[in-house]
This record gives sequence, structure tokens and C-alpha cells, in this order.
Amino acid sequence: MEETQDHILPVRIEEEMQVAYIDYSMSVIVARALPDVRDGLKPVHRRVLYGMYELGLFAGRPYKKSARIVGEVLGKYHPHGEAAVYDAMVRMAQAWSLRYPLVQGQGNFGSVDGDSAAAMRYTEARLQRTAEDMLANINKNTVDFRPNFDDSLQEPEVLPSDLPNLLLNGSSGIAVGMATNMAPHNLNEVVDGLVAYIDDESITSEALMRTIKAPDFPTGGLIYGYEGVKEAYTTGRGRVVIRARAEIEDNPKGGQSRILVHEIPFMVNKALMIEKTARLVTDKKLAGIADIRDESDRNGLRIVYDLRRDANPQVVLNNLYKHTSLQTTFGVNNVALVKGRPVLLTLFDMVKHYVKHKHDVFVRRLRFELAERKKRLHILEGLLIALAHLDKIVRLIRASASPEAAQTALTENYPLSELQAKAILEMRLQKLTSIEREKTQQECDEVKAEVLRLEKILGSRDEQMRCIKEELESLKEKHGDDRRTEVVMDGGEVRLEDVIANDAVVITVSQGGYIKRTPATAYRRQHRGGVGVRGADLKADDTVANMLVAHNHDYLLFFTEQGKMHWLRAYEVPEGSRTALGRSINNLLQIKDEDKVCTVLNVKDMRDADYVQQHYLLMVTYKGIVKKTPLAAYSSMRKDIRAIIFKADDRLLKVALTRGNHQVMLATSEGLAIRFHEDEVRAMGRSSQGVIGVRMPSP
Repeated sequence: MEETQDHILPVRIEEEMQVAYIDYSMSVIVARALPDVRDGLKPVHRRVLYGMYELGLFAGRPYKKSARIVGEVLGKYHPHGEAAVYDAMVRMAQAWSLRYPLVQGQGNFGSVDGDSAAAMRYTEARLQRTAEDMLANINKNTVDFRPNFDDSLQEPEVLPSDLPNLLLNGSSGIAVGMATNMAPHNLNEVVDGLVAYIDDESITSEALMRTIKAPDFPTGGLIYGYEGVKEAYTTGRGRVVIRARAEIEDNPKGGQSRILVHEIPFMVNKALMIEKTARLVTDKKLAGIADIRDESDRNGLRIVYDLRRDANPQVVLNNLYKHTSLQTTFGVNNVALVKGRPVLLTLFDMVKHYVKHKHDVFVRRLRFELAERKKRLHILEGLLIALAHLDKIVRLIRASASPEAAQTALTENYPLSELQAKAILEMRLQKLTSIEREKTQQECDEVKAEVLRLEKILGSRDEQMRCIKEELESLKEKHGDDRRTEVVMDGGEVRLEDVIANDAVVITVSQGGYIKRTPATAYRRQHRGGVGVRGADLKADDTVANMLVAHNHDYLLFFTEQGKMHWLRAYEVPEGSRTALGRSINNLLQIKDEDKVCTVLNVKDMRDADYVQQHYLLMVTYKGIVKKTPLAAYSSMRKDIRAIIFKADDRLLKVALTRGNHQVMLATSEGLAIRFHEDEVRAMGRSSQGVIGVRMPSP
């Protein structure tokens, strides 16, 4: 058939691609990548659990082949490939992936080393009791159902989820243009948080954090620092730093120390981490480690780092945190589907949406149970009417030509409905005994009481929330356990000083402006008759101006003749051998060419409030001006600070670190000297000029 122009519709390619891409992205977002805020499940996980429910694979019953389960889910609900279904089921069975696993597997379901699960024909599975709570009462009209992919069956839009799964197990996924990464939590804390919200629906995320303290990862470890947790709970996004749980102990065999790791951060591949660490040791990027062994077994995880005899264990551990996966970051991104739309959720939002879902499911369940009780009560009342007029009803039934005629006669002669008449006709003869009559009356009374109870609960929201709280509290008895991940509130990033041993060093500064740092061990003690060792190779016209012993973590204060103060940590000074010239100090401190260092002081800690308050800097200029200033005035940690102000023809001569109670002596080139107590010089601010310490004669 010849195609005509009427069958061709011109379409702008930009518009068509935009519409098609939006449709594709929304399909991925809604149908694959993001969990529902109500049950915390993606469609594939929901279908796996419902498929196992239909197969009757409850906890305590026999396992069934994973291939049988995958085939059930593929054929009925999820026609997207067997790998997707099996991988989803495997993850729900891994204790290191989910805080509260939903599937109980038998066989090889992978390992924390990254080993993949065995083929589905070799493994078996059934539901965990936690999954049974996710599916509980699904047959009581608690959730809506929708047609499956070929309209031949019905599948649930969401699970009833008596368990707050989204908060307990979290979720992760990458959609189109967005992603989600939600952390798991401890059930006891989550239940307490849900109860706190029910008691006060105006509660804030900050108040909820008193009960839901922080994520609780299945592999344990330490949450190092709380700011990221607080940001995640209040905004929906944040960075949670996770550290391995490690301890330092002496090796009983060799005497040297070793580091033992018992818990690693969430989602870290143990074997890959050990391999990368060994590579760093081989490449000499990690020092102090003699051997690494993985001694993990069925009793738990155990990684051993044997250290060299000269290694500082704490420094090695800090280096491991800095350079390996013993410390990782979990980027929280709480994105989930709310009424089919992706929404960024705070802690309050997640709690609120779950409680609303729980309330909806609870009310629908009660309405279903009430309808069933009323139906049963209606039948029991009919049976009691029949038992009260037993002889007449028996004669009426015997006189009827057919069951239909008997049913019609019953409804016409007695106040009975068709349902009651049918139940009377189906009644067994044993119901006619006196004992059975009493049981029927007792059951009727009990059902009446149950109907009144259900009607009372359905008529009061307060009663509904009270019952929901009781059901939530019962979860703690069934599934509650202790927190696995410890929270270190004041943790932070690994600082450079944490990975540098605080060893003694010698700082040498030459008159020509060269500086170097040399390990103190390079200088050995000499006995009588020693000839000394060379401390530095200097230029012909250069001399050593300052030499002091410090430790790597100490602060070095550099004062210049023009009254500026610069500072460095001792470990920031380039290391050099005893005979090395060193590096130009002007390049390190950015000192002007016309200026030069006159004094270098070693200060133990500029961040210790008590230390800086108890020490002073005593300065003397070429013109005899003396100034005393508290060390605290220079603790702002700016790299370039004005230390003293003086006249244009004056320069800073010397600076000393004191405790405010010394005797001070100033001497001139003319041989004159003055001695006074430090108390006689009052403390001044950083930008002051000072007072006259000794009067210098006019030139």
C-alpha cells in the first residue's frame, strides 16, 4: 500500500527527545530506582517478598530453591530479567548489607569480601520474621492492589509494613538526574522516635534526634563526629564519617605492637581494602607496617596489622584512617517517593510519612475486621433464632421440597436474612446439643464485645494512636537489639599532625636565612675527648643564628626585625640532614626581602587556653624599648601578625618567652646593663609600642 502524505506527522526532534527523555526518567525514578516512603521498598524488592508470601515461604517452614522463587516473580510480577530479581533477593539476605535482613538464605549468598552469591539453582531461601511483619494483614484490605504487567493478576502497590523498613534498612539507588542513599537505623531507637512523634506531632527533627541518635550500620564501626548526622537529619543531606573499630595491643610473640580491627565501615569490601593497604605499604606510602593478616572466621571479623618495632602505633593507625577504607564517608541523600513523586526528606518527614501509612493501614485493617465480625455476628444471631424455634424450623425444612424452597420459607416465616437462612440450612446436627448451644451463645457474646471494641477504636483517633503505639512497642520485644555503631560526638577529619610522630627534632636557622629540621637522633652524645659532629654546611659568609630543640607538633614563632610575627608547625619545616644547607626561610614564610628573622621561639601549644594565658612574650628593640604581651594575643593562628609597633628608625632586636615572673637584664654595646623584675613591665596589647627599658645615648 502506497504511503500518503496524510500518514506522516512532522515532529520537532527537540520536543520529541525532551518528552521521551522525561517519560524514560520518570519510569526509572518511579518503577526502579527510588523506594516508597511508606514501606521503604523498590518495586523489585516488594515483588520478591510478595512472591515468596504467595509461595508460603514463611519463617520456620522449609526453604525453596531460589530459582523457583525467581521464576515466580519473573512470570507473575517483574519481567525485567532474572539477574535483577536474584540480586535483589540476595541483598535482602545479606546481614552485612541490611541492618534487619528480610530474607533468610541457605547456601552461598556472598561475603563481605565482595564474593558473589552462588547461582540461584544452588541456593535456597525463605522469609525472615521481619519480612512477615512487612506483609502482615495484607489479605485484610490494608493496601491497594493494581494489575500486574499483563493484567492477569493483582499485585500490591505498597506493603502494609508493620516494620518501619525505610528507617531501619535505608536504601540506595541511582535514577535519572537524581539518586538516593539512606542510612539504616536501630529498631529500638526508631520505635522510640515514632512514639515521640505520636505523642507530639509538632516535634522537630532536632527533638527526634534525642531518641533516633544516629545511623546504626550492620557492620558496626564508629560514627566519627556528629555534625554530618545533624545536617542529614535536619536537611536530608549530609556526610557521615565512619571509622573501623580498632585497638592497639602488644604482640605477645615479638614484643612489637599491632593493630586489631574488629569492625569495618559499611559497604567496604574487606579483601579489596586489605589488598590496597598492602600496595600502599609496598609503595612506601604507609610506613611502620610489617605484615597484614586477615584472621576473620565464622566467629567474626579480625584484621591484624603487625607493626615494626620503631613504629608509633597511634600514628600508623591515623595513617590507615587517612589513606585506606578504614575511614569512609557515607553521603546521606534522603530521597524517596511520596505519592509517586521524589522528595528530599528530613528525619521528621520520614517519621511523619511512616506514621501516616501505619495509621492508614491500621484503620483499614480494623474496618475489615469489623465487617468480618459483624458478618459473623449476623450469622450467629440467625443460628440462635433457629435454636430457639428448633422444632418448628425442623418441620418447616422437612416440609420443603428443595433447599431453595426451605431458604425462602425460613426468610418468610422468621426474621432471618438470606445469609442467615443459608447458614441454618448448612448447620451440622451436632449444633443441636445443649453444649453446642451454649458455645454458640458464648461466641455471639464475644463477637458482640469485639464489635463494640472495634467501633470504639474506629470512633476515636486517640484510641487508634494508642493501639499503634502498643504495636510499635511490641516490635522492640520481637526484633529489638543493641546499637552496633558507636557515636563519637567530637570526632573530625584526620589532621596532618595525627599522622606525624611527635619526635624530637633540631631546628637550625642561619644568619643568611636558611632553615632545616633534623631528627634529634642524628646527634649522638659524645664522651670526653669527642671532636664533635658537623651541625650544618653553611655558605662561606653565613653563621648559625638560632638552634633549638623542639618536637614535631610544637609551634615555631618567627619574629622579624620589622616587628612581624609568622608561625609554622615544626613538622612543616623541611627536613634535612646534619650537613644540609636547608631551605630559604623567606620562601616558607613569605618575608619581604628587606626584612629578616631575628628570633625563633619554640611554643608547645598555641591552642591550649591555659598555656597561652600563663605565658608572655617579652620584646626588646635596638632603641631599648621593652614590651610585654600575653601569648594569648598571638594565638589567632593567622600566618602574618603585627607583633610590635615602633618608630621608623627602630628595629626589633630580640624576643623571649616568659612566665611573667623572671628577672630581666638588658646590656648595651657600651658595657652598660640594667636589671629589673618582669612585674615592673605591665602587659600591653599586640599593637602597642612598649615602654623604655634602657635609655640609649644619642648617636
